[in-house]
Amino acid sequence: MSYTIWILLTATLVGINCGLVGTFLVLRKMSMLSDAISHSVLLGIVGAYMVSHQLQGVSMLIGALLVGLLTTFLVQLLHQKGVQSDAAIGVVFTCLFAIGVVLISLFADRVHLDVEHALMGEIAFVPWDVLEVGGRSIGPKAVWLLGFVLAINIFVIVFAYKELKISSFDHEMAITLGIPVVLIHYVLMGMLSLTTVASFDSVGAILVVAMLIVPSATAYLWTDRLSTMLICSAFIGVLASVIGYVGATAFNVSISGAISVSTGVIFFVSLWIAPKHGVLRKWLKKSPA
Repeated sequence: MSYTIWILLTATLVGINCGLVGTFLVLRKMSMLSDAISHSVLLGIVGAYMVSHQLQGVSMLIGALLVGLLTTFLVQLLHQKGVQSDAAIGVVFTCLFAIGVVLISLFADRVHLDVEHALMGEIAFVPWDVLEVGGRSIGPKAVWLLGFVLAINIFVIVFAYKELKISSFDHEMAITLGIPVVLIHYVLMGMLSLTTVASFDSVGAILVVAMLIVPSATAYLWTDRLSTMLICSAFIGVLASVIGYVGATAFNVSISGAISVSTGVIFFVSLWIAPKHGVLRKWLKKSPA
């Protein structure tokens, strides 16, 4: 029973973290940047391992944070030089991800750090990698790490809620009001990098991308209020985690894959029935009285 609880807790923490951060990415039309960072942080993880020779700890967060910010900076730089934003994202993340793959094959080929594990993850192993204090297990490391990152994300959102809100909806107005939009942008990218690496090892990059984009895009169909969208996005992440885990155990398939599919199912159902931007709602408004 505890095995199931730890897996569900890990998945729901990933869903909440990604839902909160992903909301601002969707509003800023930067959703695919999450794909770039979720892949390029592999380079940060490899670099951190080469320095610290450890696969856990603060070094992983620092390495991922630095590479996440580097990815954002390079994408922004290429865009300013005239490269289309989607092309800039594609160039940067493929290059940084490829460098990470090469470094793994050169310096970490005998370590439990491989591309397949990074992409797909294996949440089923989370309950066995525990944190011990005084010789006693206090739960999986992934749960503590995700909980720590969640506390950071909530603190930043509460502390800079007004700045994040205004800069996400009206960039020019934020500049006029004297809001440091560049700083806010990189703070958000830092949150994205931390959230990605905290989720990376346990669930893999594919589920991270799904959780960052789909719940937030789904929440956008249901509401136009930022506060409600944040809560709704986090709730959808939790709901998808539970549905996905139940489906994975019933059909004996990948848990991460099943959760990713669940996010898509919830999105397409919402696309039809959502009261704010749903297809049925639009049809009813257009139909004659």
